[in-house]
Amino acid sequence: MVIIDSDDQFPDVAAVLVGRALWRYRSELAPVYLVTLLALGGAILHLTHAEWWPWLLGATTVATSALTMFGERVGLSLRIERIYAATVAVSAGGWLSAATALGVTFHPLPLVLIGGGFLLAVPWWVHRRRRAKVRVDRRIAAWPEIAQAVGLAGSRAQSAVVDVWGWRARFALARGQTIQDVIGKVPAIESALGTFRGAVRVTPTRDDKANRFELRVLDTDPHADAIPWPGPSVSSITEPIDLGPFEDATGARVLLLRRHGLFGGVAGSGKSGGINVLMGNLSACRDVVVWAIDLKRGMELQPWASCIDRLATTPEQALAMLRDAVTILEARAEWLAAQGRRVWEPTPGLPALVIIVDEYAELADDAPDAAGDTDSIARRGRAVAVTLIAATQRPTQKAMGKGAVRSQMDVRVSFRVRERKDVDLILGQGMLNAGWHAHTLNAPGKFLLSAPEHDTPRRGRAYLLTDATVAQTAERHASVRPALDETSHRALDEARVTPVSEPSIPVTPSSDDTAETALSEALDGAPDEGLPIAHLLMITQMSRPTLYRRLAELVKTGRAVQVTRGRYKASDRVR
Repeated sequence: MVIIDSDDQFPDVAAVLVGRALWRYRSELAPVYLVTLLALGGAILHLTHAEWWPWLLGATTVATSALTMFGERVGLSLRIERIYAATVAVSAGGWLSAATALGVTFHPLPLVLIGGGFLLAVPWWVHRRRRAKVRVDRRIAAWPEIAQAVGLAGSRAQSAVVDVWGWRARFALARGQTIQDVIGKVPAIESALGTFRGAVRVTPTRDDKANRFELRVLDTDPHADAIPWPGPSVSSITEPIDLGPFEDATGARVLLLRRHGLFGGVAGSGKSGGINVLMGNLSACRDVVVWAIDLKRGMELQPWASCIDRLATTPEQALAMLRDAVTILEARAEWLAAQGRRVWEPTPGLPALVIIVDEYAELADDAPDAAGDTDSIARRGRAVAVTLIAATQRPTQKAMGKGAVRSQMDVRVSFRVRERKDVDLILGQGMLNAGWHAHTLNAPGKFLLSAPEHDTPRRGRAYLLTDATVAQTAERHASVRPALDETSHRALDEARVTPVSEPSIPVTPSSDDTAETALSEALDGAPDEGLPIAHLLMITQMSRPTLYRRLAELVKTGRAVQVTRGRYKASDRVR
């Protein structure tokens, strides 16, 4: 008995249900369909054109050869796939030729068809990419219902591709819908598709049309394991630095020249690893001088000491360093004005200056007087190639000082944060609602990169530098590190006519001999053309300001002479 009222649809008949099932599972049943067609085709050809069997063998040979040589052009990208397709073709063609000549019921053709069909069906059934494509096709077919459920009614799928990590599809939006609407509904889409949390990515299409978007769904996490650092990606500060790969294997490259940067994230989120990647690349650049502030007594940045021109580990040293940076900034600005230039173009002789501050909040607490200097650097440092890179856990207004430091950070790298509101603190106001969900990052080193060339949320993972890699890289690049330009040196010398705060500590461990003894011996053994400042720094292990002050005293007392600018030796009287 069937009861029908106005609210119910008439039930489908059995034939419709069977037809739907046969169509829905057409991929799984493809071997059955092929065996059935071969049996019917062989029976019909045997009755009507039994003499065609040589032509069928010839066609089989041609088809097999074509699949073997040109199968890649029809989607058989792997060699094993082309071999399988050729095996199926030669088996099906050979059986059809025999059935055409001898008849379908000729012994043992039926057993060969059933047994061979089953054996060749097993690779088809277990093939990973085929099964993944079937799942994707079914989800795409169900998209109208999904779109209706999540509030994107009218959007439609245009294409879909299966890759090694999952699948991605291109969609067209209905009139009035935007990609921001889609980003806001990502959790609902994950629920409708039945994926795990954090598996869905929404990005603009390559043509950047406002009424389209690309949906990427991950079956496995490409960033599940740490990714070893392949080595420096740049040799100049004018080139974009690769922090690590995005999920599509493209590099997260960002330019730092004339841009200040902010690295944020909770403890253990991978900030230090990101700073190591940055240091590994900067140390390979011969047109940038690196200064660093690490108020944890150098615990994080001391391994890079041989590549850091100046390292401050106390609040007093940090304050002195930042004041010197402002001095350099102003001197460079005057030099540019005198030269009729607008920007400082870094070269090995005129290097850029990058100041890295680890745990910036500690600087604000322990050296509050430095806030004015950091604010000045952030506001005026771009044109003169003085860059500030700050790393902190929560860049609150208190932590960043009362100035405009945070607002001047063009490059933002957010590692995992604990609270949703921290996303806006690091990446900028409104970024959480725009789909930048740094609170969902689930492994150390994973990050979101916001920069002028990276304006859509894409997950990356910072390369891993082990302690051994850091030590080897620092040792390899220590000999090629440049010195500050003459304009900056002169400005610092003039600024130190009066006593200043405690100078920075030496950037390399001290030897058993005192620095004074090492300096005297170096000057005594210097050639006639003198020793350059870079060699004296390496020999004496003094800080640069201390060395300049000591050399000035020796020249004044007649114990040393300046042969040329930046080269010194002991005076003939001393020798």
